[in-house]
Amino acid sequence: MSDNRIPLAGVIGNPVSHSRSPRLHRHWLGRYGIAGDYVPLHVEERHLEQVIRALPHMGFVGCNITIPHKEAALRIADQVSDRATLIGAANTLIFRTDGSIHADNTDGYGFMANLRAGAPDWQPDSGPAAILGAGGAARAVVVALIEAGVPEIMIANRTRARAEDLRAEFGPRLTVVDWVQAGNMIEGAELVVNTTSLGMTGQPELRVPLDGLHAGQIVTDLVYSPLQTRLLAMAKEAGCTTVDGLGMLLHQAVPAFERWFGRRPEVDQALRSAVLA
Repeated sequence: MSDNRIPLAGVIGNPVSHSRSPRLHRHWLGRYGIAGDYVPLHVEERHLEQVIRALPHMGFVGCNITIPHKEAALRIADQVSDRATLIGAANTLIFRTDGSIHADNTDGYGFMANLRAGAPDWQPDSGPAAILGAGGAARAVVVALIEAGVPEIMIANRTRARAEDLRAEFGPRLTVVDWVQAGNMIEGAELVVNTTSLGMTGQPELRVPLDGLHAGQIVTDLVYSPLQTRLLAMAKEAGCTTVDGLGMLLHQAVPAFERWFGRRPEVDQALRSAVLA
């Protein structure tokens, strides 16, 4: 900040009351003794641009963007990172001192950092990855896995056309699998990733055959409420290495906090406990 105002950040969504990001960032602000705050902002789509344009003039240094505004925020921004352009969505906005808005996407970074923390022995070239879902989260995961060097990415979505769109955009390294064949896809993968909301509290269960899970696989679920989803429970029972979804939320926040408040924070057990409290 160029003046004496207390730096503010927040998360914009609709709904946004469920977000754990305020608890996350407030933990870091307190831990590092930074005089700032992070607030939830419930914003309707018709007011999104007006609100975002006003925030830099109210002491905000940036904000996170969550469902359903990630694509719209990308269009509003004055500058967009290459990563956000590739993913097609923004989850982080940085407000420059001149009032301009820079859009970025840290979801892929958060996914990879969480995966490497939870499964440090995983090697990207060890074999194919299987992705359930083809929405915005899947796009971030696909980009991250391609950049890491995963040789083949199999993807199944309840609406096959959305998975076909991803293959058309990201190339032949992606293989589209019918949703009814998702169980077979899982069996042949070294890494299994659920990017859907299936299994989340209040959502239907992930009704995909999981009897093909076996020891040696790494299984991660982007859902973190509940922390132990049915997919992760069955994977653990089968002898897989499991990585819960909370770590992705924590790790994707690191670069944003650093950009906003000038301190690179740590992801540790104290942070997990604070966010889960």
